[in-house]
Amino acid sequence: MKLGICAIGRLRAGPEKALIDDYLDRAGKSGRSMGLGPASVQDGEAKKGGMSAEAEILLRMIPDGARVVALDERGKLLTSPDFAQVLAGWRDEGIRDTVFLIGGADGLDPALRRRADLMLSFGKMVWPHMLARAMLAEQIYRAVTILGGSPYHRV
Repeated sequence: MKLGICAIGRLRAGPEKALIDDYLDRAGKSGRSMGLGPASVQDGEAKKGGMSAEAEILLRMIPDGARVVALDERGKLLTSPDFAQVLAGWRDEGIRDTVFLIGGADGLDPALRRRADLMLSFGKMVWPHMLARAMLAEQIYRAVTILGGSPYHRV
């Protein structure tokens, strides 16, 4: 199952990009044998028109038949093992693509939140988009290591 982060805002060279690239590269390499990956990032430029204009951009990034995870502060709080089990369940159902949506400065359009198969929260705080991407990339890698039995995730 391919994993994609679809986000509003350009990811520029810098420490966040290096961190995200590292975690997604590790996830892709480790997950390949388990049917998870590759993992990638697609950027969409923030547009005038607010959330609805950004929603159109994000909708075009979603492959047909993909499971959609919307990152939103109102979403569900999952443990890392629970997150890993969600991904494993979708993979085992034969889902070809899972995409994670990260909105612009105003968040995700309500229509995208309704479209999501899962709304996921990293807590009640709001995180800068680049940090949210880095945290998501790490959690994707962590999920792969949990499913693979690696000692990376310790309880």
